[in-house]
Amino acid sequence: QVQLVESGGGLVQPGGSLRLSCAASGSIFSIGAMGWYRQAPGKERELVAALTSGGSTNYGDSVKGRFTISRDNARNTVYLQMNSLKPEDTAVYYCNADYALYVSDYRGGRYLEVWGQGTLVTVSS
Repeated sequence: QVQLVESGGGLVQPGGSLRLSCAASGSIFSIGAMGWYRQAPGKERELVAALTSGGSTNYGDSVKGRFTISRDNARNTVYLQMNSLKPEDTAVYYCNADYALYVSDYRGGRYLEVWGQGTLVTVSS
């Protein structure tokens, strides 16, 4: 069974920084794209940042220039460095990954999707 375990959320003052981590575990042949989404109360889940295995990045407009996504492929871990945090960044942050269980899936482009349980980030004074 493949799992994503997030860590690093918490309470931070406006203008502060936090670093989220998400580690994938389980029997995985290959991980494709990994990313972060967030959902604030009463709002839909939205993309924060995504990073392909090849290194291409995509950021939500509201976080460009403030957040940075990175990954350690050897550790199957993705990170989200969040700087200059604002109260509107308050949300539950979810990690997401596409993965291939077997080499046959990898060669056939058959990837599955998994989500983490979420970690709460609260930006408040």
